[in-house]
Amino acid sequence: MRRAIFLGLWATAGAMALGALGGCSTKPELYAEEGWVRLAAVPGRPAAAYFIVHGGPKPLNLIDVSSDVAITSEMHEGGMAMKKVDSVPIPAGATVAFQPGGRHVMLYDMNQGVKPGRILSLLLTFSDGTRLRQGARVIAAGDPAPGQ
Repeated sequence: MRRAIFLGLWATAGAMALGALGGCSTKPELYAEEGWVRLAAVPGRPAAAYFIVHGGPKPLNLIDVSSDVAITSEMHEGGMAMKKVDSVPIPAGATVAFQPGGRHVMLYDMNQGVKPGRILSLLLTFSDGTRLRQGARVIAAGDPAPGQ
């Protein structure tokens, strides 16, 4: 009988431990995904870069996005009436999308050798000094956005 009680307590303790571990949540991790770049329809005009940022355990600001195939870059908000922004808040644990008609990065003076199908590297810099590299698939001006 004592052995049955011991085994029952052992099983209960094990189940409680597994439940406690399963209920633990890890801190959110800062990362980016789904990068892509649409080339300009007119040579000499800027390309546009898009991606998604997932906020980490603390709020940060995205302060710069650059690429080694563009001379300069600027973060913008809006579609036809876009405006340049110096930083984009990334709340802790939140998802912030850079997408057509909304937030995006203009890539100026792109290397003319960049063609559709290539994967570019974007460097995202945050207010705490964190830097993330994000791959971005290049598409032609008239092509549908990836995933559409």
